[in-house]
Amino acid sequence: MKTAIFGGTFNPVHIGHLLIAEEVLSQTDCDNVLFIPANIPPHKSVDDPGAALRLSMLEQSVSSNPRFRVSDCEILRSGVSYTIDTIRYLVDIGIVEARPSLLIGDDLVEGFDSWKESQAIAEESSLIVVHRRHAQKIPVSFPHRYIDNEIFPVSSTIVRERIAEGGAWHYLVPEAARNIIEKHGLYGFKKP
Repeated sequence: MKTAIFGGTFNPVHIGHLLIAEEVLSQTDCDNVLFIPANIPPHKSVDDPGAALRLSMLEQSVSSNPRFRVSDCEILRSGVSYTIDTIRYLVDIGIVEARPSLLIGDDLVEGFDSWKESQAIAEESSLIVVHRRHAQKIPVSFPHRYIDNEIFPVSSTIVRERIAEGGAWHYLVPEAARNIIEKHGLYGFKKP
């Protein structure tokens, strides 16, 4: 079984994440997508409701798709979440095959060389680049495959901002995530 690893903060998970995962399954020979929420992302600070709630939103949002799975390995490992550590762990325990696919947004390509052991990541995984910011393919300095996906103009930042401002956001996230956000008053949500 071929796996595509999809890491991120998923803070919160939104429909753009799910569309990208579906595009990967339709355009590659991957059999499933393994979502991995970061415990502490190394390259950005997070307005974080807590790893447990981010994990719960993600698990409940993808539970109806048998080709989507979630791993809490980075949360359980604690500390800063490094991609190379996760790949090696998942391969070592047999959750994924040797040299799994790894999704990376084109918005992260420029800084990829600064990732911990970026060269090893490129050697120990098969990199799949997805359009997040650029409509055209951009130069990539490592072996990869580009997915032909449309840019969906939503991000977790936009969702959090809209919630905090009382704007329209309900249909940008899966229903399960929306229910958790509302129940726990996440990201400044206030009942109308």
